[in-house]
Amino acid sequence: MITPKQRALLRSRANTIKPTVFIGKDGMTDAVTRSAWDALEAHELVKVSVLRAAPYETSRAACDAFCEATHAEPVQCIGGKFVVYREAREDPKLLRELERGEVTEGVLRRRD
Repeated sequence: MITPKQRALLRSRANTIKPTVFIGKDGMTDAVTRSAWDALEAHELVKVSVLRAAPYETSRAACDAFCEATHAEPVQCIGGKFVVYREAREDPKLLRELERGEVTEGVLRRRD
């Protein structure tokens, strides 16, 4: 379970990333689930785009189905996109870097 502070840090990081997983008219298929697992293991933070033809009433419903299938935690849901986080099994480092202010992309700036 991520804390509100961690969620805020992840939301700020998610602003700069592009969607890497797309949910289409078939919903959460095996291929989408495999793709999502790979993306989450590689990046820990993933932005997902829900196409209009997807079989979900809202993107929140798609987010819930996605999180259930991938064991991820929702970070943010806006419009047809949502962001999820799951700690990598082999080398989890994203939250540690965010909390220490070690992100080099200019997303977070340390206050001295």
